[in-house]
Amino acid sequence: MTSRSAPPAPRRSAARATRARILEAALHELGRKPDSTLADMAEAAGVARRTVYVHFAGRSALIEGIAADAAEAIRRAVADAGAPAADAATALARFVLTLWPVGDRYRVLIGLARQDLGPDRLEVLSPARETVTGILALGQQQGVFHTRIPPAPLGRALEALLFALLDGVNSGTWADDGTHAATAALIAAGVGPDIAATTVHRLHNTGQAHPPH
Repeated sequence: MTSRSAPPAPRRSAARATRARILEAALHELGRKPDSTLADMAEAAGVARRTVYVHFAGRSALIEGIAADAAEAIRRAVADAGAPAADAATALARFVLTLWPVGDRYRVLIGLARQDLGPDRLEVLSPARETVTGILALGQQQGVFHTRIPPAPLGRALEALLFALLDGVNSGTWADDGTHAATAALIAAGVGPDIAATTVHRLHNTGQAHPPH
């Protein structure tokens, strides 16, 4: 019995490049118009609709592909953030500053999550949630964060805050490079406003938002 041979490497490479181009165009098109059709996204990518169907079964599958890319970007950002700093306030600020560019790039998924993906797809955030819960638990032990709310639900509250801020960016009512979001997260966790602002700007201005590799 003979097995079907794999496509030549150049063909596989071209297929991956086409798929990536479709995903990138779809991400921008959905940001411009969340109810974009598959035909709209194909046109934005400069390909025929039948070419999109080669890679994705339909609009939902295409959005799932964007979500998968977002999940991978989150995993990389969590890894880039490294081990939490000994100071929980610094660790939380660094983490928000590290994740903000990913959230900014994929913020269109916030509005699409329940309509096109279902609430369970936000489980792509699990690695980030686990890290934040650990940072919050450390901060509560250090007396840096308030202790009226346990770390896990407090982390989900901070997540909702950051989603709301990203939604403001998505709607064009607000702009941020992550510093205001990180400051807001620290204040919401219980850090005084002055200390929160100082911590964030120290990290941002000295390039310590991303730990050295």
